[in-house]
Amino acid sequence: MDIGNHSMVTNFILMGLTDQSELQLPLFLLFLQIYIITMMGNMGLLLLIRISSQLHTPMYYFLSNLSFIDLCYSSVIIPKMLVSFVSEKNIISYSGCLTQFFFFCTFGIADCYMLTAMAYDRYVAICSPLIYNSAMSQNICFLLVIGVYTMGVFGAITHTSGLARLSFCGNNVISHYFCDISPLLKLSCSSTYINELLVTLLVVINSLITTLPILISYVFILSSILSIHCAKGRSKAFSTCGSHLASVAVLYGSIIFMYCQPASTSNITEQKVSSVTYTTVIPMLNPWIYSLRNKDVKDALKKIRKDWLVSRCK
Repeated sequence: MDIGNHSMVTNFILMGLTDQSELQLPLFLLFLQIYIITMMGNMGLLLLIRISSQLHTPMYYFLSNLSFIDLCYSSVIIPKMLVSFVSEKNIISYSGCLTQFFFFCTFGIADCYMLTAMAYDRYVAICSPLIYNSAMSQNICFLLVIGVYTMGVFGAITHTSGLARLSFCGNNVISHYFCDISPLLKLSCSSTYINELLVTLLVVINSLITTLPILISYVFILSSILSIHCAKGRSKAFSTCGSHLASVAVLYGSIIFMYCQPASTSNITEQKVSSVTYTTVIPMLNPWIYSLRNKDVKDALKKIRKDWLVSRCK
């Protein structure tokens, strides 16, 4: 396309989740509640793990990092989303748009790899409990977490660099509530073939790298659980693994539906519904799925409450 007769875009307008005026206030209140619950749940879990010595284990070390990722993930998306419900035009600068997309990618990809690290932790704990302390030492856990964030940053740099090479001219209205790659590609007046190919390729590669270890781990985990003779032990193991698998299924299902289709044929309404799941709902649910149903966390909460009551009585 000839871009010589068009001025280059310096700002974008985010259309938001819906253009129906009667839904703006109810949706604002709904997502404000979701954001508050997300912040309270994840910050509460982070604080609890930090102050409770009984939770200083590899499993909760990964959980604390997952909570940190969810905190950042939600904060990248929801505040700007809330603005779209209460303002006539939700304007974001070109650099601000790329910055939001960069951090969205970083924490989104890191979320997937953190779930993989957690699956490996459960595999070692259930299938090889005798070597758990050495296989999941402090140094190994630290290196796994560093690897998680490294993959997130690498993927974000790759995608953002591809977007930065594109030209945007004329239409500057993003039919979404945040700067995601699919609606941005539709606005570009440059060829987006390489970008679309890169998105599909990286999503497939990251999905395989993260899901295959999870699937393989759970094949061995299931085999080990079925060999447990104690019904209570099997129930506890299934409960822990079931929560993890549920989160994995929802996250990857929405991501694959969102990105593993050509930008030219995808429906923007379907994209919005799918993206709401992994940008707002999953970060809100993770603390409750992984911790408040967990006996160790409940015991830690009871201990803190008991200690607080004792200190008040002195």
